[in-house]
Amino acid sequence: MADERDDNQFRAARLAKLEELRKLGVDPYPRAFARTDEAKALDERYRTLAAGTETEDRVAVAGRVRAVRNSGMFVDLVDPTGKIQVFNHKDHLPAEQMALVKLLDLGDLVGVEGFVRRTPRGELTVNSRRVQMLAKALLPLPEKFHGLADLETRYRQRYLDLVMNEESRATLRRRSEAIASLRRRLIAQGYLEVETPMLHTIPGGASAKPFVTHHNALDLDLYLRIAPELHLKRLLVGGLSDRLFEINRNFRNEGISPRHNPEFTSLELYAAYVDYRAMMELAEQLIAGAAEDVLGTTRITYAGRAIDLTPPWPRRSMAELVLERTGIDFLAVADDGEARRAARRLGAELHDGSGWGRALEAAFGVAVENDLTGPVHVVGFPREISPLAKADPADPRLTERFETYINGWEVANAFSEINDPLDQRARFEAQMRERERGDEEAQRLDEDFVTALEYGMPPAGGLGIGIDRLVMLLTDSPSIRDVIAFPTMRPRG
Repeated sequence: MADERDDNQFRAARLAKLEELRKLGVDPYPRAFARTDEAKALDERYRTLAAGTETEDRVAVAGRVRAVRNSGMFVDLVDPTGKIQVFNHKDHLPAEQMALVKLLDLGDLVGVEGFVRRTPRGELTVNSRRVQMLAKALLPLPEKFHGLADLETRYRQRYLDLVMNEESRATLRRRSEAIASLRRRLIAQGYLEVETPMLHTIPGGASAKPFVTHHNALDLDLYLRIAPELHLKRLLVGGLSDRLFEINRNFRNEGISPRHNPEFTSLELYAAYVDYRAMMELAEQLIAGAAEDVLGTTRITYAGRAIDLTPPWPRRSMAELVLERTGIDFLAVADDGEARRAARRLGAELHDGSGWGRALEAAFGVAVENDLTGPVHVVGFPREISPLAKADPADPRLTERFETYINGWEVANAFSEINDPLDQRARFEAQMRERERGDEEAQRLDEDFVTALEYGMPPAGGLGIGIDRLVMLLTDSPSIRDVIAFPTMRPRG
């Protein structure tokens, strides 16, 4: 890479200009600049300023040079809020300043002090009285009219993508707005924000394959967390709060796809003395509220498809949806083998040790999931695949769990949480038997968590919302990489 840069004629020309700046006594990378205003604030303040009007209002602005016209007489500076035009003229600038202006390139970061006016053509402008180089750019920006269209480069060099593409900047700003909306609404309802460990001695709280690392001082293998669930419920046991939440990263050693990134952000929360039905209402409030806060409406469009997020949302059972789409009534199937055969007829892949619950889940995955435009809460999840959810008293094969689907994606997952330590131990032991049969994603027995439950955890509802997928929906983004500032990429060979 260094050799390529050295051979780059454009970089060489900029390095020559860098030396010219130093000869002029200019520090091309100063420590600070006293900016008084951003572009948007100026535009709003002088919205009524008539064309052709000059003021005595002195301001200081800073931004990246995005256009240079008439040998530097007119320069467009862009900051995170917008664009401001700068007028440089020899009648107002000393010779050394005009020499600096002649050395400007697209992409340079520049500070300008001067007086506000509106040109006869109506352009809000700063008549410069002092120009200061803030950072000389040694590499040129992509060509203006084609921008940065290559997806590979956009994801790998996100900084360049953000410089060139307003759409990318808007997407990541909306992500921040969505997270702020979730946080604000939960705090208003009395939820306490907490932080739990990223390094776990036992990976738990979800069915997923973890990343493994090693702590040298303790000579101990540790796992990047796959979910914060078990630590959050420990805090519930301890009485830190009856309502708590965490917004943070999880890490799962799985494949990459338009909807999956190995590290991702989730909201996970717990509320004492309620069950999963309360979590349905909360999920609707949070997701619809985020849409309202970010977009000003609960009616969104994704990939040309209209989706109405206005609560309440339908509740449909997994078995009911499979029956409706396939004619197969899994609730009437009592034998594991028969359930596996039925799922396989639909195209599902199952190993011979899979039980009734995994067969139902697999049938749902191939026959139903992708067509759930939603939003819809899918209930009646099998106990076999829900080791942390209370059993359904009406059918012990099922649990009080739901997943929320929008645009065929799982966006939220929630349970009535198990607080019976004996039941929880039995569920973990069943998962361990699954691991022995070769399921690497089956959960492990966490003895300390079971011990915590033995001290007593109040009945509770728990909810997780995938932030990245939610932001994809709110920004009409086709890939999860569009909504993550720095997605995981394979190194260039």
